[in-house]
Amino acid sequence: MDPMLLSIAAFIAVAALVGAVAFLMNDFGASRAEERLNEITGRGGRGDGEGVLRQEIMREGMEGALGMFSGLAERLQSLALLFEQSNSPIKPATFFGISLGAAVLGFVVSLVARSPAPLYPVAALMGGSMPTLWLLLRRRARFKKFAMQLPDALELIGRALRSGHSLSSGLHVVVEEMPAPISVEFGNAFEEQNLGVPIEQSLKNMLKRMPNLDLKFFVTAVAIQRQAGGDLAEILDKIGGIIRERFKILGQVQALTGEGRISGVVLMGLPVALFLAVYHLNPDYVKLLFTDELGRKMIAAAVVLQIVGAITIKKIVNIKV
Repeated sequence: MDPMLLSIAAFIAVAALVGAVAFLMNDFGASRAEERLNEITGRGGRGDGEGVLRQEIMREGMEGALGMFSGLAERLQSLALLFEQSNSPIKPATFFGISLGAAVLGFVVSLVARSPAPLYPVAALMGGSMPTLWLLLRRRARFKKFAMQLPDALELIGRALRSGHSLSSGLHVVVEEMPAPISVEFGNAFEEQNLGVPIEQSLKNMLKRMPNLDLKFFVTAVAIQRQAGGDLAEILDKIGGIIRERFKILGQVQALTGEGRISGVVLMGLPVALFLAVYHLNPDYVKLLFTDELGRKMIAAAVVLQIVGAITIKKIVNIKV
């Protein structure tokens, strides 16, 4: 059998299986079915059973359609938030075009390299996911830089409060004195409160854009101080000191788990590199993994074990501080 047809058939089978599981997981419980049967037979005590059933089916259909559109809207909002968090210079429409072009490029490269036919969709998927991976890495780097700048920003706001400035003026000082990305985020919060948004809400909006635990401490402290009073400058100094101590401990943890992280990278990359090297040296030897039934089972088992190994290593070296 042609390997390309086999890969297409496997894709259709998996998609059908996922659709069947999603259908079975819908809320069609026995209680709802019994209630409808009672309404049809006149034992439900609601009058015209067929009319009630028809109305309920129409209502559920409307709710299902609204739920589908609301879920799509939530995903689009999450995607827009991802672009905002990463401060992407590329617009979403351009980004999707680049992703499609990268997928086509991956397919062409695998075709030119005369890879096995089942690897064509894999190469296209890997190529198409590269822009998304770049976006996620960009967001991660921005989050990390923001976290490193936050202690200095809190201490700067504390000094501004001690000198007689208001909290909004302290935010403006951070905008003027510190570089991006923290100046950009505090600048957005400052502009929002200038336009009439309460400062607590503007800080919560910043927390939504930059989900940082230390920033959450700052937002919570501001909200409590607004309601109960207190010395906000002293609180900010203490939060800044705690953040610096956490960074110190985190650096020690990173040093102690460095060997495990490097081992994980080597163990994850070595099978792929070895596969490519053997395929370059002896393609016929590797093609048995795709043409033979036992070879396909071995590939599936290897992929599952790779994923399990990656998750296990990540759980070991990922120590929360």
